[in-house]
Amino acid sequence: METELIVAIIAGLGGMLGWGLADFFAKKVIDKVGDIVTLVWAHLFGTGILFLVIFYQSVLSKHSLQIPHGIHEWILLFFFGVLQAAVYLLVYKGFGKGQVAVLSPIFSSYSGFTAIFSIILFGETINVYFLLGLIPLFAGILLINLDQQAVQTKRIIFSRVPGFVEIAVATVLAIIWTLSWNSFIEGQDWWFDTFAMYVFMTLTILIFAKIRRKKIFKIESSDWKFLLLVGACEIVAYLAISWGYSVTSLTSVVALLSGAFSLPTILLAHLFLREKITLLQIIGIIIIILGIMILSAYSVL
Repeated sequence: METELIVAIIAGLGGMLGWGLADFFAKKVIDKVGDIVTLVWAHLFGTGILFLVIFYQSVLSKHSLQIPHGIHEWILLFFFGVLQAAVYLLVYKGFGKGQVAVLSPIFSSYSGFTAIFSIILFGETINVYFLLGLIPLFAGILLINLDQQAVQTKRIIFSRVPGFVEIAVATVLAIIWTLSWNSFIEGQDWWFDTFAMYVFMTLTILIFAKIRRKKIFKIESSDWKFLLLVGACEIVAYLAISWGYSVTSLTSVVALLSGAFSLPTILLAHLFLREKITLLQIIGIIIIILGIMILSAYSVL
């Protein structure tokens, strides 16, 4: 249990840092090139980077990749890629319609619900100390994504919030994807599966951009490096969580920690983009760190 928890913590932190850094770099270009174009190029670069990783694994390090042979596995990989692409597209569409500060905590709740369903459906072994780490993580995630002014006005009616429908659907799909992906790759050689899923996701986003007639090549030279960094950081996140889901049964820990990706984004935006941190976000960050410390202490007991 202790070793498994350590792996889950490392994998979850990898997902947190990967997606958090990806969101930070996306902030640098998304207003200039648009959300769909950012998604297209970030995932194209990510696919290329992931191909190099797979090439290294299979050729240079002589790791034998397990390529699916059955049509059933390929259909599932296609399903996972399309489903994750749908999550991205719905989230960006929702954020484009409404206030990110109001909608973000709704989407961030997927990690908490994933943890709850994982404990119920997969029968994770938990105790009081384990819950003492998970509960602060979930509470902290909600707080760092919560808008302080929206809380003070107390006038949020979710059914009337622009973008709520898209974010709510994306949240449900994110829960389904996480639980299903965990179940699919648990105990598997996850390297090629992650690559295939990511390729299908990239193709789906690219096709969507073509249907919407987005001009994906009108990008300034100074923006390419940020698109590359977004893709690279995303690969770190996907490799980390896939590793965690594959070799551990602690889906709740990986899901919750990786779901705290707003934490590094907020800190980096404050340090380098001079964005303000609200009191609720400071409290949320402290609570998340406390939860990580409790889980880490429990793993070595």
